[in-house]
Amino acid sequence: MLVVTTNDIPGYEIRSVYGEVFGLTVRSLRLGAGFTASFRSLGGGEVPEMTKLVAQSRNEAMGRMLHEAHQRGANAVVAMRFDNGEIMQQWTEVCAYGTAVWVVPVTDDAKKQYDYLVKAGQMPHQQHYRTFVQ
Repeated sequence: MLVVTTNDIPGYEIRSVYGEVFGLTVRSLRLGAGFTASFRSLGGGEVPEMTKLVAQSRNEAMGRMLHEAHQRGANAVVAMRFDNGEIMQQWTEVCAYGTAVWVVPVTDDAKKQYDYLVKAGQMPHQQHYRTFVQ
């Protein structure tokens, strides 16, 4: 599935709009990691425990958004964005959202890309967004 942050996809024409789709996850840091992260933050610099949590959260949210888009029959998501927030200073909420659409390639380059993606059965650069959604 093509996912872009732009409102259109160069070389493709949007034929159908299936509406807004989103994926949401709320995470908490386990006690030990939260304790370690608190000490690391005193020294400044990156806090690997939080970086890992945010990356996992974004991937989970994006995977759920893609699942919803697929369920609606879309083959692309345009205007994709992330939003995040804090809930009661304990949990981190991450939301991925965009507009589910059906696109068709109209330029020669886009047709080659689309044929490759259909043959491969997936978008190679999206593999790490897979998730199990229940």
